[in-house]
Amino acid sequence: MRTLIAWVFLYSLDGLLADEGTDFWRYAFGMPLDPAHLAEQVDLYGSADAHIMGRTAYEGMSANLPGSDHPFSDIMDAGRKVVFSRTMTRADWANTTIVSGNTSEEVDRLRQGGDGHIVVWGGVGLWRSLMLLDLIDEIHVDLHPYVAGEGTRLFDGEPKSYQLDLVNNTAYPNGIVNLHYRRHR
Repeated sequence: MRTLIAWVFLYSLDGLLADEGTDFWRYAFGMPLDPAHLAEQVDLYGSADAHIMGRTAYEGMSANLPGSDHPFSDIMDAGRKVVFSRTMTRADWANTTIVSGNTSEEVDRLRQGGDGHIVVWGGVGLWRSLMLLDLIDEIHVDLHPYVAGEGTRLFDGEPKSYQLDLVNNTAYPNGIVNLHYRRHR
């Protein structure tokens, strides 16, 4: 059965995500990329059996990645993408499927048929839904050396309790610490 992995890559020390237009957003996108960190991300994303996301994440990615020189562009252009949305009726990005049924059943279908992993891109609503249903197996958190003061909380009272086991952690020269957790079962 495939593993569901969420990678939260813009997370501040005070537990906030980098919302577009905030100082933290500008900081995070202005800092230099670490080649080893980028290689780790490219490896995980490139070897994924599927990439799942909510409507908002899909709209942002599909507007900016196809055909660009972004390091994830080729991976995402070729990769299987599944968008969880009850409002979308059409997706123009190649290899994209829209699902609007029962989230648990849809994720179970995606997990069948082999080993490997599925990357959960977000958004926050999808992450929270998957955590509430206890479907996420691993969480990678890129903790930035930044106190944001404003932004969206990933864990905002839901789920109320969610135990994780630390698998490993890696500190990068640019100050980001990647924390790799596995869901405690």
